[in-house]
Amino acid sequence: MPTAEPSKAIDRRSFYIDGKWVAPQGTAEIPAIEAATGEVIGVAALGSEADLESAITAAHAAHTRGEWANTSPAERAEVLHRFADALAARGDATSELATRENGMPIGLSQAFNGQAPAHLLRQYADLAADFDFEEIRPSAQGATIVRREPVGVVGVITPWNYPQAKALISIAPALAAGGTVVLKHSPDTALDPYVIGEAAEEAGLPPGVLNIVLADREPASLLTRHPLVDKIAFTGSTASGERVGAEAGRRFKRMTLELGGNSAAIVLDDVDLDAFVTGIATAAFMNNGQTCTGQWRVLAPRARYDEIVAALAEWASTQTIGDPLDPAVTIGPLANERQLNKVRGHIADATADGGRLVYGGKQPEGLTRGWFIEPTVFADVANTHRIARADLFGPLVAVIPYTDENEAVALANDSDYGLAGSVWTTDEQHGIDIARRIRTGTIGVNYYLNDFYAPFGGVKGSGIGRELGPEGFQEFLEYKTIYASSALLPD
Repeated sequence: MPTAEPSKAIDRRSFYIDGKWVAPQGTAEIPAIEAATGEVIGVAALGSEADLESAITAAHAAHTRGEWANTSPAERAEVLHRFADALAARGDATSELATRENGMPIGLSQAFNGQAPAHLLRQYADLAADFDFEEIRPSAQGATIVRREPVGVVGVITPWNYPQAKALISIAPALAAGGTVVLKHSPDTALDPYVIGEAAEEAGLPPGVLNIVLADREPASLLTRHPLVDKIAFTGSTASGERVGAEAGRRFKRMTLELGGNSAAIVLDDVDLDAFVTGIATAAFMNNGQTCTGQWRVLAPRARYDEIVAALAEWASTQTIGDPLDPAVTIGPLANERQLNKVRGHIADATADGGRLVYGGKQPEGLTRGWFIEPTVFADVANTHRIARADLFGPLVAVIPYTDENEAVALANDSDYGLAGSVWTTDEQHGIDIARRIRTGTIGVNYYLNDFYAPFGGVKGSGIGRELGPEGFQEFLEYKTIYASSALLPD
């Protein structure tokens, strides 16, 4: 088990603002708690509105100077590749630190906290280097230049579940587009995001282009209200997204809101049950179920309902629960005590609503420290039950019966959310046909895993805008139209 002693090496008592590490303007601090032990591993300063004001001012000044936006895309790409190299060199240590903070199994953390950030920087650096930022079109009076420019100052507000990847999903395209950034990360992963600042400094990113301040919700709302912030990129719960959207909307800010969900995994009659049970680990239980795309509703045909419930219970019973730094562990702790209590509340609600607890729902035997709970399977759940309507964010699934495919599609679409989903069948083309009928931003057939080169985002209460792929890059650009003479047109 990792050491429970606080390490000065991971204390974070300064912020990265205007290319420098600066002392906070207040005295508030927060302990960083190890998810597997419940013990302190470091301390971080909590920023005030004054700290965020400094960061916003620095980002705006950098954008106004144009030192970054006016460099060529190829020059920006060169700096971003150095940034990526610096992050990659820190990847192993960053992965371990993030796992200690939020309980993510170390193999997953190495992928999303150690490798993905550098990959995203390189991906968007290369995309920008080849991107046509101006296009000349013929017009009735001569020619029109359609120009795409950086949106300006971007406020990036990130969650604790994938702290490094979620930060760079917004930071990388914003910087590649020529924008400047203020990152406000979650107090529940207070330590690891500062590695991003260290890597940016090493790469030679100009002062003010990237700024990093840790703050609670109230001071952080300055980002959504401030007139010098041009866009908000937010990931979090739907309830928080509603507040962010309302505040940012009053200033007519551009927004990307990646919010909550309770997606459906539709199991068809002809399913390969072994493939489904193997795939559910990613579709529903990835990162201990703390993934916004979690398919916590399993829609099962009545003809195979008992078989599917039994298979899920068997899978849950074979998982290795424990220290997330152990590569053999498949289910680690939840990120914090608040999250554990929330999941326990969902389990209590499901029982009260008449759901049948098939497996799990308890603290694992022998794990008395940290925020652990067994992977949990409920049967006999109706789509109207609270467990089928809430953003669960934990290692549990509710199995809901259906009679025919039309009912399965109706049940999947009967949700306030629309972020993810999956269809499980031996007839892939038929699965694709079913997938086309589901109102959701993303959906997989016989597996679910995000593709960094394709757009990701939700509909309904799961948000607006898109991340990833070329579409995610263009979220950080504004159009400008310049009317000019026909002399600009090619012969």
